[in-house]
Amino acid sequence: RELRALVPTPRAELPAWRIRRPAPPDVLRSHYDEAEAATGVPWPYLAAIHLVETRMSRIDGLSSAGAQGPMQFLPSTWAIYGEGDIEDDRDAILGAARFLAASGAPGDLAGALYRYNPTPRYVRAVTAYAERIRADERAFLGYHGWEVRYRTTLGDVWLRPGYEEPVPRPVTPADLR
Repeated sequence: RELRALVPTPRAELPAWRIRRPAPPDVLRSHYDEAEAATGVPWPYLAAIHLVETRMSRIDGLSSAGAQGPMQFLPSTWAIYGEGDIEDDRDAILGAARFLAASGAPGDLAGALYRYNPTPRYVRAVTAYAERIRADERAFLGYHGWEVRYRTTLGDVWLRPGYEEPVPRPVTPADLR
């Protein structure tokens, strides 16, 4: 429900994305733990951002704002907080943690999240997923298994590994199957 709230208007086109399989959960968890140890940003919040931004790296593509990589950095922000490869899970997770820490986390997680993506819906969505993971770490495994569901004017479309569109294209009834 939180993800759906972030896209209130269905889209008439399918995105210019490539859908891939994410790294195994234990690998991602080690990156989140490393970032938490380095910055104090709780790992469930990093996992929740990763889920909301790219479904834990399933989505490979630029955002409408030009953000890129697993944690969806603008290149100008990456130049300040990133180290290494903007497209690498570990590097991007550590960069996100550095950004959040510089923005007030862990003391002011809501404020740091708002600076990461300045919409109240985003802050609510990330917080809701993070708190579920914090309450029961098995939720992380469940979220890791989620596939990409894309809201269109014709209905929801499942974008599975192997989906690849170099440019946006109109959604068709055949896409709903």
